[in-house]
Amino acid sequence: MTSTKNPSTRPTASSGSAPAAALHTGASDVRALLMGNLRQSGIYVALVVIVALFAIMTDGVSLSPGNITNIVLQYSYILVLAIGMVIVIIGGHIDLSVGSVVALSGAVSAVLVIRQGQPWWVGILAALAVGVAVGAWHGFWVAYVGIPAFIVTLAGMLLFRGLTLRVLDNISLSPFPAEYQQVAAGFLNGLIGGDGYDAFTLLVGALAVAGYAVSGFRTRVARVRYQQPVESFPLFVARVAAVGAVIMYFAWQLAHARGLPIVLIILAVLVLVYGLLTRRTVFGRQVYAIGGNLSAATLSGVKVKTVNFWMFVNMGFLAAIAGVIYSSRSNGAQPAAGNMFELDAIAAAFIGGAAVTGGVGTVVGAMVGGLIMAVMSNGMQLMGVDQSLQSVVKGLVLLIAVAFDVWNKRRAGAAR
Repeated sequence: MTSTKNPSTRPTASSGSAPAAALHTGASDVRALLMGNLRQSGIYVALVVIVALFAIMTDGVSLSPGNITNIVLQYSYILVLAIGMVIVIIGGHIDLSVGSVVALSGAVSAVLVIRQGQPWWVGILAALAVGVAVGAWHGFWVAYVGIPAFIVTLAGMLLFRGLTLRVLDNISLSPFPAEYQQVAAGFLNGLIGGDGYDAFTLLVGALAVAGYAVSGFRTRVARVRYQQPVESFPLFVARVAAVGAVIMYFAWQLAHARGLPIVLIILAVLVLVYGLLTRRTVFGRQVYAIGGNLSAATLSGVKVKTVNFWMFVNMGFLAAIAGVIYSSRSNGAQPAAGNMFELDAIAAAFIGGAAVTGGVGTVVGAMVGGLIMAVMSNGMQLMGVDQSLQSVVKGLVLLIAVAFDVWNKRRAGAAR
């Protein structure tokens, strides 16, 4: 005998209880959200505090249009390196050779363009090819031979520094043609006018704010749909407004200086591409899986050797881009170029929230970590702080960042 009960009265996953739960989840406590994302939220607070501190100590000079432009130009290549380095660190490795790769790629480009008279774009393509070849070299030894990345890249640091000296014959080469110099020293200014400012720079800033707002809203909707915790809607609006205000202030300062730096466009494209690569692609998820739990990733069918190989190819490619930017800015190639760049890139990744043991980190976090280092270095230079003391401060900041990561892991483990 069939039942006469109305099926619509039965509790199901699609009944009113699920939306109610989603709404309840969406109204999560702000403090809980901040503590749950302490690794990432802390660096944004640190960046704001450091920027404000140096603005006060330099009487506003650090936030002047000219100085903000200089920060972009001076530290762009470190930020490019930080993108590749954070991916390598997420995968559970390290790369100590990127400074030497920066020098070698710039040297090859200089020999072709300056010494042999090749077109500027030939030099750039050759530099990128060198970076990819170096990355493949490292990837082969790490992924297929099984030598730890620390040893392979330490050997690479010495090997490629020596090759740089041989390529340049122990001398510096300069100058590059004007087109090559535009990569790191060029600006887009006056494309759509502006009275005393560059309207195009402001337009790009406004588009960036709109993109951030749309992306944040879509992420919020997806998290609510799957009943994951999000901040309340007023807090979400406040966050978007705060980030938008910072972006527009930054764009306003650039618009009143020399316009939009070409190197900033290159950096923005790289951040967008690699942000999507790490968060939305199979390769990105596999990198996190390998760094988080190598055994589980292997048992899940992840091709660990292939992913490790391409991680280092990518690092070499980005190191070559940084080499082109650096040689363009310095208008030449020097045997000592790129010295200690690897340490700055590693520091940016760790300060930005990457875990020492792998499996944790973001491209945006690495950018924030790099900006913290850049603002500190620039601020101390404006204040006339001795170089030795600057190194001390940077070392302490890196140590504190790693100690914070260790403490955060212990706190999370104790909470389980």
